[in-house]
Amino acid sequence: MLAKNHRITRGAEYRATVRRGARFNEASTIAYVRFNRDSDVVRFGFIVSKAVGNAVVRNRVRRRLKAAAYDLLPHLSPAVADGAGIDVVIRALPASAHLTWANLHGEVSRATDRFLSRHTTSPRDNRPRDTTEGNVRP
Repeated sequence: MLAKNHRITRGAEYRATVRRGARFNEASTIAYVRFNRDSDVVRFGFIVSKAVGNAVVRNRVRRRLKAAAYDLLPHLSPAVADGAGIDVVIRALPASAHLTWANLHGEVSRATDRFLSRHTTSPRDNRPRDTTEGNVRP
């Protein structure tokens, strides 16, 4: 179970993550991920609409997504060391009703891995520059 400080609880936070976050499409989920300067932890939010199924099916999908998020917390926590938290909103598509926990976990894991590989600094970014004046021709 995710602790309260690891959950997105306000509608404005959901909207900000969906609108400004990087989008990662998978077969049965869409993940929106962004850095959040107002927080210093990893937070997850889940959107499971009625298109996924009845209440029993929706709650099962939500529980599986929460379990996958809880499992990924130790993997994502080192990425927030620079003072900015990470917000992740996962939208479950109707196909998610038929997936196992392992498949849902794989989709969420791939999305967060792709975000971290795109948005973390690489050794190439830290290399010394040839000139101090930028891209000015002599």
